Amino acid sequence: MAVTTAAPGIGVWGAIWQGITRSTSGFVGLCLVLSVLLFSFVGPLLIETDNPTDVTKIWGPMTSEHWLGTNHEGKDTFTQLVLGGREPIWVGVTAALITVAIAVVLGSLAGYLRGRIDHFLLQLTDITMTIPFIVLMLVIASFYRAASPLMVSLIIGLVTWPYLMRSIRAQVLTLKEREFIEAARLQDLGTARIIFVEVLPNMAGYIFINFIIAITNAIYAVVGMYLLGLLPSTAANWGLMIQQAWDNNAFLLPQAAPFLVAPMVMIMLFQIGLVTMTRSLEQALNPRLRDR
Repeated sequence: MAVTTAAPGIGVWGAIWQGITRSTSGFVGLCLVLSVLLFSFVGPLLIETDNPTDVTKIWGPMTSEHWLGTNHEGKDTFTQLVLGGREPIWVGVTAALITVAIAVVLGSLAGYLRGRIDHFLLQLTDITMTIPFIVLMLVIASFYRAASPLMVSLIIGLVTWPYLMRSIRAQVLTLKEREFIEAARLQDLGTARIIFVEVLPNMAGYIFINFIIAITNAIYAVVGMYLLGLLPSTAANWGLMIQQAWDNNAFLLPQAAPFLVAPMVMIMLFQIGLVTMTRSLEQALNPRLRDR
């Protein structure tokens, strides 16, 4: 088996950790991501999650009782902010897993087997790329007003894999000509073993970086769908907060600014953290960039 894209003497996970910690921006990105994850998944366990409506405090100012003021229903904005991060992050990660899983399997098969299978999968990719995402969401939203986070993840994952699939295919086309793959063929190790044991581990860094990129794209997609009103208003959600702020003209009221700005800041911090992590990881895992 060939040496992976990690630095000599360490594994892929060691290279990932080294890539993040040796770069100031990468480490700051990791801290941002962990902070947002703790805020969204541990925060609800540390605060009072009951957030009743209070019509006497509509668009209330920031006080010691309400750190970020209240919204158009008199609900505490900070409580909604804490409760609103779990769903978009969970949907983003799940959708990214689906996207990467489909792209890796189909791209590997297309690049390694070639022939009719490659032709068929490329045709399937072309067809999927022509599906208008927004129109698809409009159709689904009209039939399923109570779409679950899992369904949203499936929809995003099932329409966003073609671009990565083509990149994976191109990587496999290059790797299949290497000497260690020829040796594996001569040993008759079998197609599945060659692809998943010999080829894919050598692309681990590339796949991991694209997984992070897929998370950012999926979060933007789900927040955008909430903003456009394509998803149901069933639970606290950063995208839903932005939509409600827009629908209730929060941008015209100075005291309503935290309800509009706070979820946008949390999304930006999480995305900035992921992007800076990705850049540092690419420096560590890409042998062409590692020594520059």
